[in-house]
Amino acid sequence: MKSVKPLARRISIFLSVDSQTIAGYFNPHDPSPIYNRQLSYDFEEYLTNSVIGAKRFSTIRYKITCSPEDKKITDPLIQAIRRHFSIKKAIKEAEFRKFKKKAFILLGASILLVMICQGALPYVFGWEHRIHSAFSNALDVFSWVILWKPIERLIFYWNPFLKDIALLEKLATAEVIVIEKNKKKNTHAVAAAIPGDGH
Repeated sequence: MKSVKPLARRISIFLSVDSQTIAGYFNPHDPSPIYNRQLSYDFEEYLTNSVIGAKRFSTIRYKITCSPEDKKITDPLIQAIRRHFSIKKAIKEAEFRKFKKKAFILLGASILLVMICQGALPYVFGWEHRIHSAFSNALDVFSWVILWKPIERLIFYWNPFLKDIALLEKLATAEVIVIEKNKKKNTHAVAAAIPGDGH
């Protein structure tokens, strides 16, 4: 496995593909074709751990080593990886939309409650009532307490969602470099560089 430097600008995920190891990348109980098959837990964990040091400005690429005979199975593998992270991105985007909806509803309800407390309740006691001053101060504190949490969520809780969505997008569209392994000379040669296709 690859050790990633903190806050790396370019992260390479190294994979070795052959007819014997390809099955280990997938859920053994999934009978679907390779390009549509679920990734195994260990493989997904390896991919996720490989980009743990990524930031929004980081670029990610897959480096796949294979023999010329096994090159044909690299495309289905990449399709499965892209599909996996595209689905995870869609799920995270749905969670983000749900989060924003709940946060705005909570903020609206909090503002409505504050308006009721600040606008209506003081008239219950009357402006000249002797406890009005203390009651007004209590309402001010109560209003800030009500508004604090929804405002905090809207200001500070967006960034983790945006970071995860951006990372999943990069994993789904990362550049792919296929390195063909020459058995006779025991050397490696770059055979192809496939840019992310956005799928």
